[in-house]
Amino acid sequence: MRSRSNSGVRLDFFHRLLEKTIFINQNAVTGLFRSSNKSNDAWVRDNVYAIMAVWGLSMAYRKQATWTRIELKPMPWNNIHFDAFGLFLPNFQDVVRSMRALLTSMMKQVEKVEMFKHSQSPEDSLHAKYSSLTGHTCVGDQEWGHLQIDATSLFLLMLSQMTASGLQIVFTLDEVDFIQNLVFYIENAYRIPDYGIWERGDKTNHGLPELNASSIGMAKAAMEAVNELDLFCARGGASSVIHVKSDKVAQCQAILHSMLPRESNSKEVDAGLLSVIGFPAFAVDDESILNHTKDDIMCKLQGKYGCKRFLRDGYKTVKEDPNRMYYESAELKIFENIECEWPVFYIFLMLDGIFSNNKEQISEYHDAIDDLMIYLPDASKVIPELYYVPEEKVDLEYKTPGSQDRKPGGQVPHLWSQSLFILAMLMKEKFITPGEVDPLNRRQSIRPKPDLVVQVAVLAEDTLVQQILKSHDIVVQTVAEAAPIFIYPARVLIHVFKHLGENKKMELTGNVCGETGVLGTSMLYTLHGKILAFVPQFLDHHQFYLALDNDLLADLTKNDISFLRNNWRELGRPTVTITVTHGMIANESIQASILSNIRKFQTGYINGVQVQMGNLGNLIAPLASRG
Repeated sequence: MRSRSNSGVRLDFFHRLLEKTIFINQNAVTGLFRSSNKSNDAWVRDNVYAIMAVWGLSMAYRKQATWTRIELKPMPWNNIHFDAFGLFLPNFQDVVRSMRALLTSMMKQVEKVEMFKHSQSPEDSLHAKYSSLTGHTCVGDQEWGHLQIDATSLFLLMLSQMTASGLQIVFTLDEVDFIQNLVFYIENAYRIPDYGIWERGDKTNHGLPELNASSIGMAKAAMEAVNELDLFCARGGASSVIHVKSDKVAQCQAILHSMLPRESNSKEVDAGLLSVIGFPAFAVDDESILNHTKDDIMCKLQGKYGCKRFLRDGYKTVKEDPNRMYYESAELKIFENIECEWPVFYIFLMLDGIFSNNKEQISEYHDAIDDLMIYLPDASKVIPELYYVPEEKVDLEYKTPGSQDRKPGGQVPHLWSQSLFILAMLMKEKFITPGEVDPLNRRQSIRPKPDLVVQVAVLAEDTLVQQILKSHDIVVQTVAEAAPIFIYPARVLIHVFKHLGENKKMELTGNVCGETGVLGTSMLYTLHGKILAFVPQFLDHHQFYLALDNDLLADLTKNDISFLRNNWRELGRPTVTITVTHGMIANESIQASILSNIRKFQTGYINGVQVQMGNLGNLIAPLASRG
């Protein structure tokens, strides 16, 4: 029997810590993690974070070639390992099992996903927590702030990352359809008030949902991650690929950037945004906004024991009245300067340092976390949920904020914190790399991108329009000559999208959105072996009579091309297909505003954006396309 290397011994330490603090809370039947030994409730968010440590340690063990293992059975599908001492070692099947446990619990509420797409009502939302004993719901629809878009989005985000790493978590096409409908569930996050990451909505605890930047950011990240992902990994096909409307991602980004560094109407700033600007979401690609948000959090919320969740947060403080659910805004002042401080946010900052390769930041927050850890009776060092100001020191803390020693409180150990700490340590000690935890490369979002060239294909409605354009020295194809590429109005694309995610067995109707933006119409699609291109929706006079105003169309065209340059995130170049119709002709000549735009297309620049005009057949090589 070979002796263990130092790295193997260190991994065994993390494995034992995982067993004592995380696996001990997993139900053997359902695979769900309870929040603590005092409750059997399994929160979606906590479960996803708990699984991250299992995933990270599984990858670390896989990379180790020096540890001795005994296969239970000499079968190629058996992936369960024991070390030389007979101890169970975590493997990827644990990750798959845990993620599927959450998926199964959500699928038991499939009717809510369908209802929510139409109503967007909190009463129709998926539950935020389930019973770890049964996997069923554990409280009523109106007994908890269930509408937490960030939790559902976090599940989709990590499902995407784990699938991209090679794990197959989704097994059937029914499950693929459900995941597609979860995308529809979160795609309107930019306009849906929810209860947010702390489950209470407005910070006065009146139970009022509000628009939360953390929910919008996590939804944006999830949609970007799952877009065009084959859930069956290398064994899938067109039917197992998830599709996301790029325009929904752009709308989420616009609202997110306009809100940051603010979290919501009632919360000036929230430490929960660290999970949005950094790991796991990496949802902000504007470095100035990212740095502004981070600086605001550190300036207003950071303390000696972690970060406050938000200002005037009364949760778990000694001044909190357990018999009262709601507070008036003025009453929140009693919590000022005595808000609990959460060590988990130091872990997020440590992870931020790891992903940005900032060694000073890693060292600073690692040392801070080490000082905050407490001992269990078995001598294991763990991270508590929070630190609070003891009652006898509250008055002194009021007078001199940050001067008093605090005591650990809440859950010990805190499942969420403990898992992220193990993951961070595995990366800090080089057992796994940031690229393995982020195979979709979301951490690269703030890196400068090359200048984008927008391709423009101008087509004539028929040969008569083609001849008129030719008289102006503009040579283009007719719609018929564009074959084998078929040209359709945007309303056809809307109709096609309505069939995405349809599933009669689960009574899912697919996408209910009745519009598509220029990002969606600026790529080619393949359907039943045919190549389809779509004219932007604003050019369709059947949809809205303003499309008959040619001057307006010319302005909208220029604005949309600028919008494409700033918001395009697909592979390849965007291509705007413009059809010149008889409605754009007056006195046997193209109207001036339309003609001016086409002339600018020919020069290669319009509205400060570089464009390339040509026939669709010639532009097809660098085009972005979808199957």
